[in-house]
Amino acid sequence: MIRETEFDIKTNFRDETVFTTGNGYMGMRGNFEEGYSGPADTTFNATYINGFYEEYDIVYPEGGYGFPRKGQAMLNVADAKIIIPFIDGERFDLLTGRIHAYERKLDMKRGILVRRITWESPSGKIVEAEIKRLVHFDRPHLAAVSFSLKPVNFDGFFEFVSRIDGRVSNLDESSDFRVGSGLKGRALFTVDKGVDGTGAWLEQRTERSGFFLSCAVEHDLVPGGDAVITGHQAEEELEIRFRVKAHKGVTCNLFKYISYFTSRDAGREDLVLLARREVSKAKEDGFAQLEAEQETFLEDFWKDADMVIEGDPAAQQGIRFSMFSLLQSAGRDGKTNVAAKGLTGEGYGGHYFWDSEIYMLPFFIYTRPDIAKALLMHRYRLLDAARERAGELGHRGALYPWRTIDGPECSAFFPAGTAQYHINADIVYAIKRYVEATGDEEFLYGYGAEIAFETARFWVDLGSYIPAKGGKFCINCVTGPDEYTALVDNNAYTNHMAKMNLEFAAKIADRMKRERPGDYRKLSQKINLQDEEVDEWRRAAENMYLPYSEELGIVPQDDGFLYKKRITVDMIPEKDFPLLLHWHYLNIYRHQICKQPDVLLLMFLLREKFTIEEIRRNYHYYEPVTTHDSSLSPPVFAALAAELGYHGEAYRYFIWSCRMDLDDYNGNTKDGIHAAAMGGAWLAAVYGFGGLRVYPDGLYFFPALPEKWRCLKFTLKYRGRRLRVMLEREKVFYTLEEGEPIKIRHFGSELLLKPGITVEGEIRRAGL
Repeated sequence: MIRETEFDIKTNFRDETVFTTGNGYMGMRGNFEEGYSGPADTTFNATYINGFYEEYDIVYPEGGYGFPRKGQAMLNVADAKIIIPFIDGERFDLLTGRIHAYERKLDMKRGILVRRITWESPSGKIVEAEIKRLVHFDRPHLAAVSFSLKPVNFDGFFEFVSRIDGRVSNLDESSDFRVGSGLKGRALFTVDKGVDGTGAWLEQRTERSGFFLSCAVEHDLVPGGDAVITGHQAEEELEIRFRVKAHKGVTCNLFKYISYFTSRDAGREDLVLLARREVSKAKEDGFAQLEAEQETFLEDFWKDADMVIEGDPAAQQGIRFSMFSLLQSAGRDGKTNVAAKGLTGEGYGGHYFWDSEIYMLPFFIYTRPDIAKALLMHRYRLLDAARERAGELGHRGALYPWRTIDGPECSAFFPAGTAQYHINADIVYAIKRYVEATGDEEFLYGYGAEIAFETARFWVDLGSYIPAKGGKFCINCVTGPDEYTALVDNNAYTNHMAKMNLEFAAKIADRMKRERPGDYRKLSQKINLQDEEVDEWRRAAENMYLPYSEELGIVPQDDGFLYKKRITVDMIPEKDFPLLLHWHYLNIYRHQICKQPDVLLLMFLLREKFTIEEIRRNYHYYEPVTTHDSSLSPPVFAALAAELGYHGEAYRYFIWSCRMDLDDYNGNTKDGIHAAAMGGAWLAAVYGFGGLRVYPDGLYFFPALPEKWRCLKFTLKYRGRRLRVMLEREKVFYTLEEGEPIKIRHFGSELLLKPGITVEGEIRRAGL
């Protein structure tokens, strides 16, 4: 439960993000149904459809070949959640009159947002209001609102004014370049509309992307026998008014059912019909049934995904909010992914990044692998666009865009965008992890192999064997995850991950030849793959240049990193953070300073390649120069600090990750959640404190509990099994809840788990 008991204008903008409701297809910010009359800079009203975007021109003062020319921005769509009550002619408005009682809560167990308010109008009429909103997980095109009023001290009249407002636009101005959408003015225009009794519908189109959208609503007023219902149409707005007698102590409830469909879902000719059918069916079923369906869906979700932390309510709330927000944000249709801000705000234009595969996908792989597969299918759907982008830059194979919605590169700043070629390997890493965890070879051979082969082609074409580097295979002029060091040679993260990509592609090619020769022949013909190419993948992987400093005993971030002036974070004035908003890039690039842990992330992902002492040395080298200006940074430090036994640091970084938005650590929650940090918080808890290591031969555990926690419980799905892990101070308990027996390793000792039987192990190192 996320709960607030006071209405505060100063936190309203942030709260609108926190109280967002979504289902992966649509997201509704936590705006008030009755509207908000506070200052303009304390609110942004929005509803988003995942993957529904408009194009815009990217303008460069000095352009260049291969620069993206068009951007994409997720659109703020028609606002259909509006219900404005009038009490004997006085508008229900929290900023007028007097609030006697107030509560708003996001119930993550039931999947519903609830407000309860006792409000007194300027003339002294008191009403008790309860407003519920849900965005339905099992009916992705449906949302519903229940708005009830009960007179406390009067008889009179209520009037509910319900609207669809098509006069919406995206946020186009911000001092933070990470926020603006790139769109100027409105992007959706009405082409048809109508009001019919208690229902209404609106059809709009985009100007450039060629998409259409339909929005339909239906209503049910209870009791409504004496209601006067009138409909009104304006150019871009539809309105239905319900006027009804109000009797002291008697509740009056307006139910509103809302549906959206876009031309990415169906043909334009069917959109209005589909939306109207959806709301009619919902009205027939009733709000109570929708609530029950929502709760049933979430009961199954939490059975697979819940994490219990005893002894630390802040951490418990934070991790559950993180997991619930990921569920609300993740596309489940194979056509969409998880935007950096989910479906909660304007940050980063609704684009998908590498965050999805590296930070968010593991949560779904080990709790809801069906969603993980859908997210990977989205990447397969964009493979042709990735091939085109590689060709545009003069390379073979495929290059995935740094940021996109529907395929083309949308990053206007190539040093921190296009040059982050590592996204190719990040996607293949996610495919590898998904297949290891699920055994889904049909996905691997039908889809994943093609991505692995085309990205391997790209790496071989991008890199070179350099005599001055001992003839090693080098990858020059790239940017790693740390965007404060750009266009470097032999970024360690990129080279290690490219090596993994090449090895995986060659291994899968060999397996397909042996086990699925027909499929291999078909795929080879489709992409014109020659046997000598696979040999070249092996050669490049075997000869990959992997930076290492014998003198320092660390992995240099890149060839030039150690030759720059080193400055530590404590040398930088607090007012200068984040650096990207206060320093010129040249001032950043010339120093040993990191936005996020480039080398440490590498060690976390490819844990089996490094010893604990290597991790310790690199942690101590990079931690003092990491600004954490990226929300992707704290979770990695949390996980590694836990393994290293750095008690306070592990917990501090973890709580920073899991409560980043609830406590607004970065002061920008108003622009949307930090979805990657939320996925990272799960990683930090399970891999850090839970001690999970997933190696090719199975699951390993090295658990240790934070000092203030009494217990940590979490669930993992692996190879058709569901495993429950429970940590206490001195002991850990493993229970196989579903599936065939499995062997795991606990501090190196092999344990055989059988269905329904709990196996106990001792914690062999000091608890954190």
